[in-house]
Amino acid sequence: MKKYNVTGIGNALVDIEFKVTDQFFADNGIEKGLMTLVDEERQNHLMQVIRYAEAKKQAGGSAANSVVAVSQFGGKSFYCFRVANDELGHFYLQDLIDSGVDIALTSAQLQTGVTGKCLVMVTEDSERTMNTFLGITQNFSSQDVHDAAIQDSSYLFIEGYLVTSPNGKEAMLYAKKVAESAGTKVALTFSDPAMVKYFKSNFDDVIGPNVDLLFANEEEAMLYTGKSTLAEAREEMKKAAKHFVITMGKNGAMIFDGNIFIDIEPHPTTAIDSNGAGDMFAGAFLYGITNGHSYAESGKLASMASSRIVSQFGPRLKWHEAKEILERLKP
Repeated sequence: MKKYNVTGIGNALVDIEFKVTDQFFADNGIEKGLMTLVDEERQNHLMQVIRYAEAKKQAGGSAANSVVAVSQFGGKSFYCFRVANDELGHFYLQDLIDSGVDIALTSAQLQTGVTGKCLVMVTEDSERTMNTFLGITQNFSSQDVHDAAIQDSSYLFIEGYLVTSPNGKEAMLYAKKVAESAGTKVALTFSDPAMVKYFKSNFDDVIGPNVDLLFANEEEAMLYTGKSTLAEAREEMKKAAKHFVITMGKNGAMIFDGNIFIDIEPHPTTAIDSNGAGDMFAGAFLYGITNGHSYAESGKLASMASSRIVSQFGPRLKWHEAKEILERLKP
């Protein structure tokens, strides 16, 4: 039996989340609803105009949020990443450790540079807008991949945001090769529609013949397959993945378990903040299928968990909330 349920690789970013108004976007020339990569000067400017003391800080990044979710539900997870030898880098290490995620990187090994940051701006309509400075995580490469952890995991979970750089793509391909050689299943998330739109060929290279599990939302599924309807897209997705999940927001989710499609009902909620909902869905689903639950049960767990996430501020559950959701899953 393998030690870890999931080993994740991805961009390590300290999420700095705060509430704003639409006027804030107008005043600062920010395009609402998108994830925009910015340089350090631009992000420093925004840091000066926000109420930093009121902002919530957490070790984040898409895959990091998912492996933390695995841990919160009682699973064992490992994360491969890169942060710098600065205040936020040390904060990142400790936050992952406190969240029950195993890591190989120590404070003594941190390199000179700037830890990546993601300013997560949440408006009253619960929409999130992100301005991200990657910092040292843009240098994430195959050297940061921990072979032993992948080999001792049921699943490797790859974050789609890594496709934007040659070294990130190289790390994805290397980690996938390590996993396949060790009999570790490979899961991939597209992460964002913009990644699919502008880096589709890179995804084609990483997916290769196929992956074991693919996570996408409706828009990403149709962009990747080039289809105009979800019905057509889901059939085309069978060529890329043995199993896949298509999340559909307030309409729930659709799972292909390798044989049939399973509809997952949504859990009605009052949306406050959509940040991290997809990451939570992936983490909860991966926890489920690596802990004896069926695809349908894992989808139900993931739906309950992600609905709880959008009803609160921030991308993580509290520990007692994860336990309550697991209790609700019992017959």
